[in-house]
Amino acid sequence: YNPLANTDDGSCTYVVLGCTDLTASNYNPLANTDDGSCTYVVLGCTDSTAFNYSAAANTDDGSCNYTVAIGESMSGGVIFYILQQGDIGYVAGQVNGLIAAFADLPFTDVLWGCYGTTIGTGTAIGTGAQNTIDIEAGCTSSGTAADICANYTDGTYSDWFLPSKDELNLMYLNIGQGNALGLGNVGGFANNYYWSSSEYDNYVVWGQHFYFGYQNYVNKYSDTGNVRAIRAF
Repeated sequence: YNPLANTDDGSCTYVVLGCTDLTASNYNPLANTDDGSCTYVVLGCTDSTAFNYSAAANTDDGSCNYTVAIGESMSGGVIFYILQQGDIGYVAGQVNGLIAAFADLPFTDVLWGCYGTTIGTGTAIGTGAQNTIDIEAGCTSSGTAADICANYTDGTYSDWFLPSKDELNLMYLNIGQGNALGLGNVGGFANNYYWSSSEYDNYVVWGQHFYFGYQNYVNKYSDTGNVRAIRAF
């Protein structure tokens, strides 16, 4: 508007509020002034009754899963255990469990680290996450088994950890070469030692061989093993 003009020349412009971001799902090509209303597509399961419901999703991608079973792929990996009453982390009326990443982390000959240091870790189902936190706090070495898991992300999930002794055994039995459920080695584990996050003392920790199946003491400093990260759901 020009208060000095006495003849309109057709040059008037008007504010048109709306989303001016081309990448937004509600982009308005007529808007010339952004009003902060832009929204963006976030794909995922939007049904809160599904086990893989994503609170961040605003557009359903058809991935909703209403049943869970050991051996199924879900939330970044393969389900290898459903929590039972008495397990750490069990919540009555809910289905919770543990998921193994689809593959070993891309490192070979990984050390456990912290030789001569006692971290104070648990062995039971449900202790792997806290073990990993405690190892990271008590051992500053990078590239150790727990450190690799703690810093791993599959692009969606970043809450991975090194399994405890009992969690590691469940992976071997249920989705590994132990084949306790008749599923075969659906986890794709190597015929090698795998690290747990459970210490025996300040020099050795528990490891498990995924071909022979036995668990035994493995030297923190000189022995190496494979690493498979897990997460809870």
